[in-house]
Amino acid sequence: MGNVYDIFNERGFVEQVTDERVLRELLDMPVSCYIGFDPTAKSLHVGSLLPIMSLAHMQREGHRPIAVVGAGTALVGDPSGKDEARPVMTREEIDANAEGIKKQLSGFLDFTDGKALMVNNADWLTPLNYIEFLRDIGRHFSVNRMLAAESYRQRLESGLSFLEFNYMLLQAYDFWHLFKHYDCILQMGGNDQWGNILAGVDLTRRLEGKVIHGLTFPLITTADGQKMGKTHRGAIWLDPELTSPYEYYQYWINTDDRDMRRFLCYFTFLPMHEIEDLCRLGDQDIRRAKEMLAYEVTKICHGRKEADRARSDARQLFGGKNGDDLEAVPTYSMTLGELGKGIEAYILFQNTSLCATRSQARRLISQGGAYVNGERIPSFETKIGPDYIKNNTILLRAGKKKYLRVHIQD
Repeated sequence: MGNVYDIFNERGFVEQVTDERVLRELLDMPVSCYIGFDPTAKSLHVGSLLPIMSLAHMQREGHRPIAVVGAGTALVGDPSGKDEARPVMTREEIDANAEGIKKQLSGFLDFTDGKALMVNNADWLTPLNYIEFLRDIGRHFSVNRMLAAESYRQRLESGLSFLEFNYMLLQAYDFWHLFKHYDCILQMGGNDQWGNILAGVDLTRRLEGKVIHGLTFPLITTADGQKMGKTHRGAIWLDPELTSPYEYYQYWINTDDRDMRRFLCYFTFLPMHEIEDLCRLGDQDIRRAKEMLAYEVTKICHGRKEADRARSDARQLFGGKNGDDLEAVPTYSMTLGELGKGIEAYILFQNTSLCATRSQARRLISQGGAYVNGERIPSFETKIGPDYIKNNTILLRAGKKKYLRVHIQD
């Protein structure tokens, strides 16, 4: 077993740590660690991928990860990094989302035989008696120190509800509970969680007289300053029903050259010497490095079979082939009756969401950036009808990289 702290350091995972020397020594032996996941959507997105990968690295090096689905804290809402309060969700909505997240995490972590644990903090938070909680837990917190935390301080001008103000106490209670019942000595998370993590460290010291630890990761933005995982079409989800494996693959293969090394370190298990070799490729070979990134990340999330298919389909498309039989390309279905004698190209591009608006579609076509079955569409008024159907499919393309299969049903 290697020391996972060295792996984190080498790959750029570490932003802040409570005590680097002591924690590294502790990680020479198997420990339990945890990260909380917010169940405010039915799927995680790639913004959660760095924390997930950190748990996977921990497990690969012999440690026990604990994934905490925060159904209890989601009833309050984390103010960290938010300009306004989150919408209040029902317990039923949160529980349904938590089930989806559990299924996704099982693809990254091995939960058999206790190698990893998945727990829901609603199990211990919702039964709490509020008066007892304030007496036993709240008395250890200084309001002045809480207001100094970045997650609260940035919200004071726009307004911080008393409900949200309790969030730090609840997350600190989580860490103490996991230490007490699961011998968990390390909490990890994004750097916006640093104040909450320290609150748990301090609470456990006060209640148990024990020292536990925290480690945070950098908050990732792309080279052009965009938040990780955000595109013009919305978030890139880990759920294949929300973002298909092909779309997921395409997101990664379109990585900015400047982000290549970071993302290979963060989101793959490739050895560092292989990553360095890939990053030394010249400009003409950078596509090979991007393909390796896209393939490895898709394989980890969706499995080898889907990664193989996404890579094969992308190679065919970018190799200039028609691609009518490519199952992994995003699909839009319509009937032959709906197609009729033909639909103007700009309307079809908007209807299928290849373009957000009809004016955007007209502009794309007028600039020569729209294709049907590999041929440039000459005019936005060109009608795309039954003559374009091949094997029940019409293949559309917007720009250089955005493909869509229109599947024609009888």
